[in-house]
Amino acid sequence: MASEPSTQSRVMFQATDKTEEPAHRKLGKLTVKYNRKDLQRRLDIEEWIDGQLHLLFDCEEEEIPELEIDIDELLELTDEGQRTRLQELLQECGKPKEDFINGLLYRIKGLRKMSGPLKK
Repeated sequence: MASEPSTQSRVMFQATDKTEEPAHRKLGKLTVKYNRKDLQRRLDIEEWIDGQLHLLFDCEEEEIPELEIDIDELLELTDEGQRTRLQELLQECGKPKEDFINGLLYRIKGLRKMSGPLKK
């Protein structure tokens, strides 16, 4: 039953160029630095903000005034500072904005501030 060594299949591996890093490895570095769950939560919050801004301004994305709600900036402020900053950003909005502000402040509770981009 033993097969002859000359008839066995062989698998050969070629050495890859170490200077080019595969895309999946770069993604791995990102999820190591930032927990995947935190990244997903932040993305969900940003999508929620986008949808709520459409409702608040009752228009298409192109028509929404230039408005940037920086989650990291909010996380650096006190609770009252967060509320004040959001009211400043939304002062052009004619609709009631308290529900949006309360909803956003609730969603960012416990979220951690993300540091800047990775340095090589």
